[in-house]
Amino acid sequence: MLTSKRLHRLGSGVFDRNDQRKQRYRESAAASRLPLVDLSLGSTDLDPPPQAVASMAAALQRPGSATYCLHAGTRPLREAVRAWCWSRFEVEVDPDREVLLLVGSQEGTAHLPLAVLNPGDAGLILDPSYPSHQGGLLLADARIERLALEAVQGWRPRWDQLSPSVWDELRLMVMGFPHNPTAQVGEQIWLDEAMDRAHRHDLVLAHDNPYLDLALDGEAPALLRTAGWRERGIEFFSLSKGWCLGGFRLAFAVGAEPLITALRQLKGVVDFNQSLALQQGAITALTEVPDWPRRIVPVYRERRDRTLTALQRLGWQAPVPSMALYLWLPVPPWARERGWSDEDLAAALLDHGGLALTPGSGFGSAGAGWLRLALVQPAEELEAAVARLEPWWRQQC
Repeated sequence: MLTSKRLHRLGSGVFDRNDQRKQRYRESAAASRLPLVDLSLGSTDLDPPPQAVASMAAALQRPGSATYCLHAGTRPLREAVRAWCWSRFEVEVDPDREVLLLVGSQEGTAHLPLAVLNPGDAGLILDPSYPSHQGGLLLADARIERLALEAVQGWRPRWDQLSPSVWDELRLMVMGFPHNPTAQVGEQIWLDEAMDRAHRHDLVLAHDNPYLDLALDGEAPALLRTAGWRERGIEFFSLSKGWCLGGFRLAFAVGAEPLITALRQLKGVVDFNQSLALQQGAITALTEVPDWPRRIVPVYRERRDRTLTALQRLGWQAPVPSMALYLWLPVPPWARERGWSDEDLAAALLDHGGLALTPGSGFGSAGAGWLRLALVQPAEELEAAVARLEPWWRQQC
């Protein structure tokens, strides 16, 4: 036995399965097959702020830009986070005790359970939810409880799904609004209610918030607006989505001092920080172009509206998302009648239209019967991608 039972429980992950499926399509694509249109990842085609990229390029020329960076070296970026928190939320944070640089917010959500849970402790995630939320609990050998989100409830968490005894057993709750994959912004009161539960049942509340400024409708919730986050809360922010810097893996956590200290201790064992040059780009993004996410919101709104219209012409009805970047599409009735799962439909869309979407079951059992489409191409190309499905789709209906 060369691998662990933990690895077996972790599984391959939906993005890895999709990657293999896409690679097979590329390798087998004959001249008659359509070129691949990959809408399976939230990796935007939009450019990051030129100021941020320029500052990275300039910093790369400085001596020491390629050296390892330990926690002390991240203080300029943590100071920029402090200023951003005040500007964005009017919340004063301590850059030394309440802020931590991360290599992408996934690092935070995956490592936090290792820092706060013992094997066998119970952790709660939303269902569906981003895969690293479950992955972190599996790596920590935690017992996983799930809170199902349902379309008929407007994706609102229903706390009474869990019995009082289960709430008392929980040690960690992981939330995430605006929500990936349903693309709904959510409401501040949901986090307020979650924090109230955290206090009553003595558990840690973690909130994954990389889409904070990408609300198409309304104002996004934030844990930093709740009372009590300094006692038992931690929130993960990212420059990947709002500032289009995904490949640079720039993110940070803001939270209660004991949680930041614990995560920092774990981080000090398993990794270092990004180079100072990349950090300089993050500083520039937060201080010089903090409104960049709001600038790209109209682009995503147009893509959402035009793609939904194209899907409706095809006969594919879907909820209107209130968050940028994704559509959450139900498996259509004709496919359900044939017994097709979301994995089956995703495979068929790729085979017959060269269109790669993400099966919703990869985000949890409550995501079964849905697919996620990422709005990561210009509106015209998204419309063309939907149109190429039409001949095959009409034959199925």
